[in-house]
Amino acid sequence: QVQLVESGGESVQAGASLRLTCEASARTLSTFVVGWFRQAPGKEREIVAAYNWSGGVTIYVDSVKGRFTVSGDYAKKTVYLQMNSLKAEDTAVYYCAARLFTSGDYDYWGQGTQVTVSS
Repeated sequence: QVQLVESGGESVQAGASLRLTCEASARTLSTFVVGWFRQAPGKEREIVAAYNWSGGVTIYVDSVKGRFTVSGDYAKKTVYLQMNSLKAEDTAVYYCAARLFTSGDYDYWGQGTQVTVSS
């Protein structure tokens, strides 16, 4: 079982930076991959990035490459999504989720945090 809690979402102006935090609780967190997803109004949820505890980061959305980075602090069981040069199209509810390293499905989800970027 993994419990996830996101925080850090705010309303900001275009060009600003935000850091989202995903705090996880699990006995063996090293066996999980943590993903960041987002869902914009009227759009399907999409995966933004994924992080494994070996430090591997995969960015899935071309429009955020070079602007978003992911990092983790295993001791704090926390994964961060650093978002720079925010654009209006980044407005969405951002979720962190976890899956077992050997699984393709994200089975554990946080409640989401709202990011609103005004231009």
